[in-house]
Amino acid sequence: MSGAVASAEPAVARSRALRRLDALLQGVSRLLMVVCMFALVGAALVLSYSVFARHVLKLATDWQDEAAVFLLVGATFVSAAHVQHLRGHIGIEAITTLLSPRVNRVRRWFVDILTLLFCAFFAWKSWTLFWEAYVDGQTSSSTWGPPLAIPYGLMAFGMTLLTVQLLLQVAIGACEMRGTTQHGAGGHA
Repeated sequence: MSGAVASAEPAVARSRALRRLDALLQGVSRLLMVVCMFALVGAALVLSYSVFARHVLKLATDWQDEAAVFLLVGATFVSAAHVQHLRGHIGIEAITTLLSPRVNRVRRWFVDILTLLFCAFFAWKSWTLFWEAYVDGQTSSSTWGPPLAIPYGLMAFGMTLLTVQLLLQVAIGACEMRGTTQHGAGGHA
């Protein structure tokens, strides 16, 4: 009996460590969500100014579209890890009601693995795009010509955060399927 308890201790410690890492990432993600909210408000203000400046003041505003797009790209990608933590991405729930909780847990874990693989590839490609844009000094083709390293960097950073979030969810899911986690901790369903 003591051998079973001793062998379970490292697994429980591993699970606690994963939960702590998840909580740390969630804290960072919450902070970044505030930045993303300001980016969305900024994009709305930029576009509103553009409409006012073009139609009322008759001014050219060739920079506003790209500025708004850069803000929206940043907000979209950087907030993805937080949305994934909440499992707020679009999903088809019809089949989940037909499955037992155990089978549904396995299904969710399998989907998380596939999503992790896709997002890891996407993050890697995003970093290569960022690096090429940075090294080559690539800019957009507009008259403003901002560096393309900005949106590519935001995309790469956001996808990396999302990949780390998925990696933690897969690891926590593996521990849960082994029955080694404390249920209710961390808010994962």
